[in-house]
Order: sequence, then C-alpha cells, then structure tokens
Amino acid sequence: MRGDMPRIIQNKLVLILILTVISSQLAADESAVFAPDAGEAAGRESAAQMFTLDQAIDYALSNNPDLQIAIERIKQAEARLGVALAAFYPQVSARASYEHSNNPAQVFAMIVAQRDFDASAMQNINSPGYRQNFRPEIIGSLSLFRGGQDYQKSRAAELGVDAAEFERSSVRNALVEAVTVSYYAYLSAQEAVKVARDSIYAISSELNQTKLQYEAGTTLKSEVLSLDVKLAEAKEAEIRAANGIELSKTSIANLLGLEKPGAFAVAAASRLNRPSIRTSFNELLERALVERPEIMAAARQVEISERELKVELGAYLPKADAFVSYGQNSQSPGFSGQQDNVTVGVAVEMNLFSGFGTRQRVSAAQRKVKEMREVERKTRLAIEQEVKTAFLRLKEALARLQVSEASVVAAEEAFRLVNEERRAGMATVTRYIESEVARNKAQSNSIAAHYDALSAEISLKKAVGDWK
Repeated sequence: MRGDMPRIIQNKLVLILILTVISSQLAADESAVFAPDAGEAAGRESAAQMFTLDQAIDYALSNNPDLQIAIERIKQAEARLGVALAAFYPQVSARASYEHSNNPAQVFAMIVAQRDFDASAMQNINSPGYRQNFRPEIIGSLSLFRGGQDYQKSRAAELGVDAAEFERSSVRNALVEAVTVSYYAYLSAQEAVKVARDSIYAISSELNQTKLQYEAGTTLKSEVLSLDVKLAEAKEAEIRAANGIELSKTSIANLLGLEKPGAFAVAAASRLNRPSIRTSFNELLERALVERPEIMAAARQVEISERELKVELGAYLPKADAFVSYGQNSQSPGFSGQQDNVTVGVAVEMNLFSGFGTRQRVSAAQRKVKEMREVERKTRLAIEQEVKTAFLRLKEALARLQVSEASVVAAEEAFRLVNEERRAGMATVTRYIESEVARNKAQSNSIAAHYDALSAEISLKKAVGDWK
C-alpha cells in the first residue's frame, strides 16, 4: 500500500497537468474568437491623432484657452491705449436742437440769432408770444491742458500693453512646463503598467504551479496564500498605473484644448536625454530675476500705479480747452448760409473744492502704488523660492536616478542567484517570486526616477523662464 502512494501521486499530477493544458487551450480558442480584430484595433490607433512632445507643445500654444485669453487681454490693453491717445485729437460732434418758448429773454435771443431783429420787435418785447427755434450745429473741441492727466493716462496704457505681453509670456512658460510634465507622467504610467502586468504574469504562473503542487501534497497551503496576496498587490498596482494613464491623458487633453480627449494618442519618446546640472544656483537665480516675465509684469504694474497717481494729482491743476461751434438759428428746419454763425473760444477751469474727493482719490492712488510695490517684492520672493525648490528637486531626482540604476543592477544579480538556488532546490517559490517582483519593481523605480528627473529639469527651466 505504501509502495502505491508515489504512483497514485504521480498519476494525479499527470491528470492535473492534462486538465491544465486542455483548459489553457480552450481559453486561447475563446480569446481568438471573442477578442477584437487586430486590424480594427490598429485602424482605431492610426485614426487617432498622434502627438509627440514637440507636436503637443506646438498644438497647446495654438489652442490652449489660457493662452488665447492672454492674447485677448493684450488686444484689450491695446484698445485702452487707443482710448487714452484719443484725448490728444480734436473732438467733433454734430447736434440739432429745437426750442419753443414765450419767455421774453429767450424769444428776444431767438429773434437776434435768427437775424430777424427790427424796430417792431422792441414794441412787443414784454409780450412777444411764442416763438420756435431750430439750430443744427457742428461743435469741435481740443484739450489744451489737463494738468498732465492725458499724458499720464497714455503712458499708463502703454505700460498696460507691456504688462499684458509679459502675462502672456508667463502663461506660455507655465503651459510648456505643464504639457511636458504631463507627457512624461503619461509615459511613466505606461511603463508602470507594463511592469505590473509582467509581475502579474510571473506570479500567476508560479501560483498555478504551486496550486498543482499543493493538490499533489508537495507544498504547504501558506505558499498558495502568500502568492494570492502578491497577485492581489500586483493587480492593485496595475489598476493604479492604468488610472494614472487616464489622468495624464485627460490632463494633456485639457492643456491642448481638445474637446474630445479620446481622439488623440501620445507617441513614445524616441530617445530620453539624461538630465544634468551645469549651472550654479546663484547664476540660475540671477537669470530668473532678469528674465522671468512675472517680474517684468510686476514692475510694469508698479509704473502703471505711479502714472495713475500722477493722473489724480493733476486734478489740482487748471484745465484749458479750445472750442468752436458752427451752426444756424431759424424758425423752420433747414439750413441757410445767411443765418449761420460761428463761435470760437477758450475755456479755463480749475476745481477749487470737491468735497475732499480729490484728496481721497490721491490717497487711494498712493496706497495702490505701495500695494504694487509689495506685489513686486512678493513676486520676487516667490520666484526665488521656486528656483530654489526646482533646483533642489532636480538634485534629488538625479541622486534618486543614480541610486535606482544601481538598485536595478543589484536586483538583476539577486534574481539570477535566487533562480540558480531554486533550480538546485535551495530556494522556495515565495523567495523566487519575491526576487522577481523586486527586480520588476527596481526597473519600474528606475524608469519613474528617469521621468521624474526629466520633469524636475523642465520645472527648473520654467522657474528660470526658458519659454517666455
């Protein structure tokens, strides 16, 4: 009876192997029948618009809503400049008025203006009756002096155009960084999915063999349960990586301004450069403080507030305007050259008391100048912090990349040794799977570290202001 036990176990193993082969063959046939046609999948992939990194950046610069908004703000600033410059041109308007009155003073003025005065008009001067007056006229005016307000407003408007240009450059700088980082995040997530699927395949293969061994009574239940846990962890990692792909793709679609995120695909990078630091932090910071558009935009805002202060101070000075009016007065509509009249003059005006309104406007403008100077200082401090953070992040990413590459070498060697031990029967299945998963994880970490280093390099370029 004892001699028959090995034969029974052997027969059971053969039967299990035969059933496994049959089930795997059926699964393969089912997938061949129900899986989507490869030609159709390739057709869908080719129909989708493919973006390399450079193509994605160019497309975003042409279609991103934030950049288009910045361009429209530039146009608005240019229009405000045109409004400010209009004060230096003559203002011409046409007007037609009608009056009907029995007021003796107004009627007498109508009679004189209509060139209809005679001796009989004096007899009825106290009771002239009703009279009407039609007056078409053209009026022209020109500002001679407004306490420098027109000039200061025009200079502030010019600075506003510059500030809008710098804001557009700031949006462009941030947009290029965001597209590049999202692109690398997408590629990193794809690599993570591949590693997770390799781990699932390896663990599943070992799990099937371990189950057969358990059924044959040559291994423990704990080995099967341990592999079940590792398989669940690998599947969880695949789910996270797949979700990372979708999130990255959604981010890229949003940055590119695509209304249908599913209608595009991301091309894999043909070659990835290894980032490096070739410039000291002080040189990078000095460059950023000179070239970052946010700094220049903040400086323009300070100048604009100073010009606006001078505009308010100009309210204390007198104003002078020249004007001319050409028209006619008659009792009936129409125009006659015999009843036309011209008025030319200069008016000087000075505000003596405005209920302290001018003082309050000046005070508000002074506070605005101080506010803009603090905003400029805050912007400078924020840029210094951003450059420092990006610089340290790149140093850390490069160090992690170096460590991860060394880890890959060590994990590969460890896996080779464990594989030899397993063949010699010295290592358990769990130990073998652990070494294989560790190798895959080291490879995944190395790939992620490379993309993190590239992203950190892009962030540093953005902090310095490379894509303004």
